[in-house]
Amino acid sequence: MSQRQKTAKLPWLLLLLGLALLALGLAIGSTGWSPWFEQSAAMRQILWDIRAPRSLGAWTAGALLALAGAIAQGLFRNPLADPYLLGCSAGASLGVAVLMAMVGFSPAATALALRVGMTGAAFAGAALAVMLTLLLARGAEQSMRLLLAGVIVGMVLGSGSTLITLMSPDIMRAMLAFMLGSTGFVGWNAVLVMALTLLLCLLVALGCSRSLDALSLGEATASSLGVRLSAVRLTLVAALTLATGAAVAQCGLISFVGLVAPHLVRSWGPVTHRRLLLLAPLTGGALLLAADIVARWVISPQELPVGMITGLLGGGYLLWLMHKRPQSLRGHR
Repeated sequence: MSQRQKTAKLPWLLLLLGLALLALGLAIGSTGWSPWFEQSAAMRQILWDIRAPRSLGAWTAGALLALAGAIAQGLFRNPLADPYLLGCSAGASLGVAVLMAMVGFSPAATALALRVGMTGAAFAGAALAVMLTLLLARGAEQSMRLLLAGVIVGMVLGSGSTLITLMSPDIMRAMLAFMLGSTGFVGWNAVLVMALTLLLCLLVALGCSRSLDALSLGEATASSLGVRLSAVRLTLVAALTLATGAAVAQCGLISFVGLVAPHLVRSWGPVTHRRLLLLAPLTGGALLLAADIVARWVISPQELPVGMITGLLGGGYLLWLMHKRPQSLRGHR
């Protein structure tokens, strides 16, 4: 079988893997293994109200993070770029910390916090962080300037969220849970929001896939081929922010999925950005759903933070990649 025939089957194999993991996710809960085909009323309610939205939400959040990671790595021509590169994670953490610190401060502040919610605060914080990054970088004309601005914004906002947490010790447990990530509170509304966001961001990214191919040859070459670099960067930054913000707002900070999924796709053979942008979400969705199943099964009826599982698996994979295939971690020249 040729390499082209193998890569042509990858989307279908990844879809089948996702369906198999979804069936497994429906069968594993806080009490361990319980067959999803049981027909009792209580089991049907558990499946429909808890396990189904949680499993679908985990897959969708993983797909969003993987798509954002593929965009970031193509945009910055850096294989170590991840969805949180522009300060999204620090901004989301700061938004959640401010929200929780406001609760109990005054009746008006408490009412506002309850109206906004952790999801709204995380998304707003992530969006504001990227806007601040763009402001400091004076737009998206220079990739290196944008990258450095993102690092600075992430450090400053991360320090701000840490300071607020230290000043309000009662929110420390909730902040730790947010920073380690969890899919336990994902409902059907969250699944719908993430699915629509994934569809929108995927369409935008695919529309810019040829520009990313040209950009991989260098900015000068891309400009000579007619690519409008500033417009393409702004469009991709918007898609990156929306995808990352939606996933973080619903599931917290989940590490390594957006970084590892594009590397896994590339390890199966050379791909264009169009194919990478299609395969990375399928891979990321399967990764996060598998990690979520492990997180709720290992020490059931208790759960491990899903971010801890993805960190262990993703870090181990990158260490193996660094020693066995160091050329795959080299940046584009």
